[in-house]
Amino acid sequence: MLAQIQRRIGRPPVVRAARGMSHFGEHAIGWLAIGLVGAAVDRMRRRDWLTGAAGVAAAHGASIAVKRVVRRRRPMDESVEVLVKTPSRLSFPSSHATSTTAAAVVYSGLTGRNLVPALVPPMLVSRLVLGVHYPSDVMAGAALGAVVGGVVRRVLKRKRTS
Repeated sequence: MLAQIQRRIGRPPVVRAARGMSHFGEHAIGWLAIGLVGAAVDRMRRRDWLTGAAGVAAAHGASIAVKRVVRRRRPMDESVEVLVKTPSRLSFPSSHATSTTAAAVVYSGLTGRNLVPALVPPMLVSRLVLGVHYPSDVMAGAALGAVVGGVVRRVLKRKRTS
């Protein structure tokens, strides 16, 4: 399946975009930076933005913990070209998918815009295009990120109504 995805959509502009997304999402750095920018710009809700960023960090940490328990190896098949370096050989779940989904859910609540459809599918597909995850890795990561992001979003909402 990964080889087919790479053959069908793995054109140079798509691969460049996927690599850029990979660097942005590495260790959730880009999503954490957005939370810090939100805290700096939106002073009235600074604590909410910082809580949101902490939630993204927690989601990323949870994905790392699951990876270490499951210990699934990244795809290794001669038909799949690995197009980006990874910090480990562990694959399940995708930490990029986890932190991106958590950020999209939490930051949707803070911005009042549904960011999930614009952010999550491109990141999930990018991990497949780059040949570093199985489809089940990105789906599990998205599910984990949605759970963590949903919990954080409910905490923030409860805080506003109390």
